[in-house]
Amino acid sequence: MDQIKTGNFLKELRKAKNITQEELANHLNVSRKSVSRWETGTNMPDLDILIELSKFYDVNIDEILNGQKRENNEVNIDETVSNVAAISDNTLNTIKRRMHILFIIGFIVATIFMYLYINDYEGNFFTGLCLGIEYGMMIVGIIITSKYADIIRNAKHSIINSINKK
Repeated sequence: MDQIKTGNFLKELRKAKNITQEELANHLNVSRKSVSRWETGTNMPDLDILIELSKFYDVNIDEILNGQKRENNEVNIDETVSNVAAISDNTLNTIKRRMHILFIIGFIVATIFMYLYINDYEGNFFTGLCLGIEYGMMIVGIIITSKYADIIRNAKHSIINSINKK
């Protein structure tokens, strides 16, 4: 799937309907900037938006993802599913990146809070326990959303598979 080709195709379809990016954005309830990103190939629309675009432009999702109209009406299901899966993976990776950044920010804030709290106030066991749990959750969140989570997950699956084979 070539995002630039898809973006150019979306732009051609919009211009064929003789509407502006702003009008399309209003129709789809998205920002004009999102439409611009789709048409330049820097971003892909979510699956639900792809479905709406295919209805609006009266083309198949397969045609949008391939960036051209099909001459015959044959739809390659495997290719379409593969392209949709790639979009889902991209969306998931974007969400993971954003969550990773949020966890790092939370980790930094928790660290600063813990430092200030320890130096200014004696506290009690329960308060310290809560802070420790918060700190641990931040560490787990950072690991889960990082690129190392896949490595850890794959290692865990290989260990489980080797145990199951015995």
